[in-house]
Amino acid sequence: MYYPFIRGKQFELILIRDKAEFIASNNMHPIIELVKRDFTALKRSMKILNEKNTNCTLIVNPQAGQEPVKTEDILEELIDSALKKYQNISIGYMLHANSKIKDMLEIIKKYKNWNISIIHNGFTDGKKVADAITPFKNISNHIFIDGTVGKLYQRQFKRTEFNRILIRNGFKSQRKNSLYPPNEHFSDLHITYPDEGMNGFGDYLIVGDDYNETGGPAYAVAIHLTYCDSNDDMLIYHFISDQTDSPTNPGGKFLESLKKLVNATENSKSHIFRSTAVKEYLKLYKKQHYPGLGYVKKLSMLHHLELIADYIKRTS
Repeated sequence: MYYPFIRGKQFELILIRDKAEFIASNNMHPIIELVKRDFTALKRSMKILNEKNTNCTLIVNPQAGQEPVKTEDILEELIDSALKKYQNISIGYMLHANSKIKDMLEIIKKYKNWNISIIHNGFTDGKKVADAITPFKNISNHIFIDGTVGKLYQRQFKRTEFNRILIRNGFKSQRKNSLYPPNEHFSDLHITYPDEGMNGFGDYLIVGDDYNETGGPAYAVAIHLTYCDSNDDMLIYHFISDQTDSPTNPGGKFLESLKKLVNATENSKSHIFRSTAVKEYLKLYKKQHYPGLGYVKKLSMLHHLELIADYIKRTS
């Protein structure tokens, strides 16, 4: 099973809302870490996910951002209220370096009728956690953020009733769009996760694990597109605009990047999967239309989901 990790920005929430049926039918399970205190868009998305029986995990103690969304706000306004009757949601609790086990246990006890997913993200004493949760039967997933906990830590959670998921960032963020190479390796975790002793895998799509609240005008426009080579190893294209020296003309820069994507798509050796997202890119090029960078990012995220789904169908 694939577990895409998203950060609850508007275009990400719109993506999982619009593609809820696709996500459910392809056995995908989004993990959502909120970064905005306004829950309006989340509630809309969660309503659709519930209607389509799309399983997901909502982290109740997010860590992203300079001022993370407060746990009490998520519990009061969402878990205890708007989302209370939804059967498709797992409560996610993130164990980080400064976490206290007693705080996690309070959540597990209080929400004993909910499925609980523990996200292991920098906590160091795996045995202490494993011993503390032994009495509880409502823990369904152990989700490990790659690079933050070791193999010995992960070994503590090998009981057969647990799903074990490894999240690995494949997107190497650059300080400026102009610094991205034409293409580079993304990940092989979709192939190797059983070798890691896992039941599932995930990533941060084409956004990466770095969360940045500030954003300015882009001097270069980049379209990021993942693809599988002849060995099904996953790589990523970075289609960069020719104009890189000023923050003006984003529409023109987008069309420069889009032309490179179209040229690559027409090359049979490029291995680009003809997803619905790629077909939408081709339509935009034909119309010479710039839909805004948020929509562009959403399209590339959708392509990544479709690429993963295609790989799983071809190899299962």
